[in-house]
Amino acid sequence: MDRMVSEQRHPTSAATEKNRLVSLGFTAERFPAGTHMCYIFNDDDEILEQIAKYVDSGLRSNETVGYFADVMPTEVMRDRLQAGGAELPPSTEDRRFAISPALATYCPEGRFVPEQMLQRLRDTYQRSIDAGYAGARATGEMTWALRGVPGSDRLIEYEALINTVVREHPITAICQYDARRFDGATLFDVLSVHPMMVIRGQVMRNPYFIEPERFLAKHLKQH
Repeated sequence: MDRMVSEQRHPTSAATEKNRLVSLGFTAERFPAGTHMCYIFNDDDEILEQIAKYVDSGLRSNETVGYFADVMPTEVMRDRLQAGGAELPPSTEDRRFAISPALATYCPEGRFVPEQMLQRLRDTYQRSIDAGYAGARATGEMTWALRGVPGSDRLIEYEALINTVVREHPITAICQYDARRFDGATLFDVLSVHPMMVIRGQVMRNPYFIEPERFLAKHLKQH
């Protein structure tokens, strides 16, 4: 019955959405739609458990949910999310939930162009609102950026710019960073561009966060 109620779509304006508090599924606290978080982890079972709850919570809240998978094939990741408790739509054609390969999502032409991916986030959010959903959320496995794809050196610039996109297109986002794969310097930059961080399933306001305009003014001079 709960899922039937959640599937009843109602028009939602962008202005209303920016003031909406959303459940992440793995913590009792609610956060503004459009919250941009990094999840730094070193335990595969932990990240699966929490992200499955995040995905399930979005669907139950009448949001569209996107998952960008890198470590495993999409069909395997879909099965793992379901085994972790996420109640996914039975049809892979259902627009409420979409799972796609991270590399094809971020670099569809074999090169990472931040501006193109940022526009995809805007479009995803706007399509969801136009279709009558309450909002949109996404999560991506960021290890694709370690594959040497041209343009992947602009990852941190992209992450900083997400904070400007969500001001008008408040898509909630969790960026997954495996601490066993990324070096310390990169993870420090990651912390600098995410206002919220998730550590062992706990969401914390990030004391290292730098507003995007100030961060990019310094970052772009150095690169």
